[in-house]
Amino acid sequence: MKKGDPKYKHQGIHVIASIFTVDKGVTKVLLIRRKKEPYKDMWSLIGGALYNDEDLEEGLRREILEKTGISEIDLYFGSVFGKPDRSPVMRMVALSYLGVIDQKRVTKLQETLDTVDAFWFAIDDIPPLAYDHNEIVVDSLVKLQNMIGKTNILRALFPHGFTIPEIQKTYESILQKTFDRRNFRKKILGLGLIKDTGKMVTFEGKKPAKLYEFNRKKQDKNVF
Repeated sequence: MKKGDPKYKHQGIHVIASIFTVDKGVTKVLLIRRKKEPYKDMWSLIGGALYNDEDLEEGLRREILEKTGISEIDLYFGSVFGKPDRSPVMRMVALSYLGVIDQKRVTKLQETLDTVDAFWFAIDDIPPLAYDHNEIVVDSLVKLQNMIGKTNILRALFPHGFTIPEIQKTYESILQKTFDRRNFRKKILGLGLIKDTGKMVTFEGKKPAKLYEFNRKKQDKNVF
């Protein structure tokens, strides 16, 4: 390595998050619309360039706070995207993370110098994105699919409880498959991961259903 070699110059690091939530059983990802070039007026994932004095996750949390107002979120490392031409400005290596959050906790989506809007898009209705962000969000969704089958990552999405039809629809939305209603109910109850709160709520305008919550005394189990 020669420090003076010009091939080492003009490189940077992007930290990028695919932030997922669930709205009435539909899985959505948070996108922002760019105000400036490159990719002006296009939608993109949340993120930006890392400062020289920042830890990776620290820099990403700063970007999330600046562009969305979200201050607390569960983040999980995703992948590295390093094609030399992924940014038209300079060589930028992207480190992706996926995040999950209860939509009720997102109280402010704010405009910044670089962004003009923010919106939750259903994962089957994502528009063409800036940079290679379509590739990144697909990669993050695959990782989310693997995670919800093996862990209780859904705890962060349903901190106030859920009905069994609602969580079944969530699994179906994320995994992009359908489950038999009776078999799903039997399995999810049989694992001991959830418990009855004694309350009743209405989901999708149907008759009231029991409200459940995750049993925090139980260790994570492989659901599927």
